[in-house]
Amino acid sequence: IVLIGLGGAGSARADFDAGYRAYQSGDYETALREWKPLAEQGDAVAQNNFGFMYSEGLGVPQDYMESWKWYRKAAEQGYATAQYNLGIMYAEGQGVLQDDKEAVKWYRKAAEQGYAKAQTNLGIMYAEGQGVPQDYGMAVQWYRKSAEQGNVPSQVNLGAKYGDGTGVLQDNVLGHMWFNIAGANGNKMGADNRAKIEKAMTPAQIAEAQKLARECMAKKYKNCGR
Repeated sequence: IVLIGLGGAGSARADFDAGYRAYQSGDYETALREWKPLAEQGDAVAQNNFGFMYSEGLGVPQDYMESWKWYRKAAEQGYATAQYNLGIMYAEGQGVLQDDKEAVKWYRKAAEQGYAKAQTNLGIMYAEGQGVPQDYGMAVQWYRKSAEQGNVPSQVNLGAKYGDGTGVLQDNVLGHMWFNIAGANGNKMGADNRAKIEKAMTPAQIAEAQKLARECMAKKYKNCGR
């Protein structure tokens, strides 16, 4: 679940920013008071934030149904963060009946807008066959889109797909490359998997993978590999 603190312009922006400052200082009741009129007037970011506060029980008693209501309002306006959050609620059955197909629907809407976390989750749904027919190739496509934005969980997942040869041709060098990148970004699973995959690689392959990882990071994760 994600809270984003970006508002509009003019007096509405001033009210939004006042709410965000209150949120950052832990004054959740003031944050809600500042955001409420904006949310009621249809401001999608304020609606998403209202959903977040109810989801986490910040300044109000935790209430998943109320959280779902506000996320839905923002998501229907095309706000990607709210679409992602709504997908999570359907995936976990929070405030609504658990529904993988609905989760996929909302993840996809956010993913198609380039929202990296939604791309990761959509990839997972394809990999696990939840809400969609299992399709490793589609999982890899969405992991790659997310990994190229610097999303570390997708970098790990992409490394795993290359290591296993599911959805792509098996390639320890590229698996090591993505694990190494994730490890460099502070992910322990990436570092651990890098160490494991090395056991099946020659010194020359490891050197190549390390070179590709350096090049990939220098290119901001775009067009990586060989």
